[in-house]
Amino acid sequence: MSTTQQEPKLGALLVSEGLISDADVELALERQKENGGLLGEILVALGVITRSQLESVFQAAPLAPRNLSDIGIPLNQLLRLLVKAAYVANVRTPSQMRDCLKLPSHLVIKLIEEATSQNLLAAQGAAARDQFERSAELSYTLSERGQRLAAEALNQSHYVGPVPVPLRAYQDRIVAQKITNERISPEMIEGSLRDFVVPASFIEKIGPAINSGRSILLYGPPGNGKSSLAKRIGRVFKNSIYVPYCVDIDGQIMKVYDPSIHEEVDKDHTDADHGSIVQDKMDRRWVACRRPVVVVGGELNLSMLDLEFNSVSKFYDAPVHLKALGGTFIIDDFGRQFVQPKDLLNRWIVPLESRVDYMRLHSGKTFSIPFDELIIFATNLTPSDLMDPAFLRRIPYKIETLGPSLSDFRIIFERVSRERGLELPEEMLSFVVQELTESLGFDLAAYQPGFIADHVINGCKFKGSTPGYSKDEVRKALSHLQAA
Repeated sequence: MSTTQQEPKLGALLVSEGLISDADVELALERQKENGGLLGEILVALGVITRSQLESVFQAAPLAPRNLSDIGIPLNQLLRLLVKAAYVANVRTPSQMRDCLKLPSHLVIKLIEEATSQNLLAAQGAAARDQFERSAELSYTLSERGQRLAAEALNQSHYVGPVPVPLRAYQDRIVAQKITNERISPEMIEGSLRDFVVPASFIEKIGPAINSGRSILLYGPPGNGKSSLAKRIGRVFKNSIYVPYCVDIDGQIMKVYDPSIHEEVDKDHTDADHGSIVQDKMDRRWVACRRPVVVVGGELNLSMLDLEFNSVSKFYDAPVHLKALGGTFIIDDFGRQFVQPKDLLNRWIVPLESRVDYMRLHSGKTFSIPFDELIIFATNLTPSDLMDPAFLRRIPYKIETLGPSLSDFRIIFERVSRERGLELPEEMLSFVVQELTESLGFDLAAYQPGFIADHVINGCKFKGSTPGYSKDEVRKALSHLQAA
């Protein structure tokens, strides 16, 4: 595969780190098409990044192993993964093995040589390498001994895929890319919340809480955007992190990377692009991702916070909060889960205070994981009704989200109306506020303008009239609001 096709990942990583812009990458790629060369060198020549900044990205990324011992997995386990890939996934050529196991090409060749010497693989003939390179490569097939080893290995675990990283490497990586490494400025928060109307006092409170990397309790009356705010807070982080496909724990495999949770830095280039930065510098067993944002609601129970062993596939799936490591874990509608708040907080007393969590394998072995993530509890309930003072003290930041002021309510209503193609006369705004606060006795809430506007539009559609506010349609909308 050509270097040009390997390198878009590098551009995406540099952009995610805030070192260059998308326009810089496009310009560099154009120069590369014209004159050739390495993308990183072209960016340095253009003056958009320094060589030390470029090297810092390489140093931050997990470096590819140089020899088999650097992989951190015993040779016999590597051979089992190799023969399983050949047996189950019909992996035959070195390039296919490289892409399945996520190992550098020269180490795959060494594995093949070892497997051949042990009579597990046999060379069969030449095959076209891949769609990018025309050179041929040998194809390999499993011997009878190799098939027996594959069947035996599958009986122990059905896992087929990237070679796991050692537990120690995973623990070290979590610490190296901890969430507090990134400073979140007022401007970054304002940018993330640009679609929300929030008072300046909220940003002043939430800013230090985010930068602490600890736990936050967002509480207040319903309908004022706590859940949406929490998700936007999680998206304020810009730096990329590296997530392993899976982790080896004393021969047991725990899958960590989850495409439904982890967003790759460069989605436009698939694994066919080999995923490496330049010439196998990066360990491809790790995926460069945005800091994850995981949201759980009423479905949360204590078993979801434990290792899940699949008795059929015979490997583990990391619990949901481990998949959020390095990012944000949001417990939405806190207090309405299957698990009682005190039981959940009891489960997390040690992680919240010591920043270390403990997992247990079905064999009884326990191992530790750095507990580095921003925890956000969002609730409509009063904090004192959820937990006792001792637990409240363990949540260092408690921020109340109140309903909008009249001026903020006006801004929200005008924005909602404009987005829906409605005109909001001043007298109609006054009428709505009077009906809500005086006739119905409601406090103003951020969700109300959208609720009213949608009902008005649907009412006008039913009558076949041009959508627009009227006292009659507003009263009908508010009757549904009152029932709700």
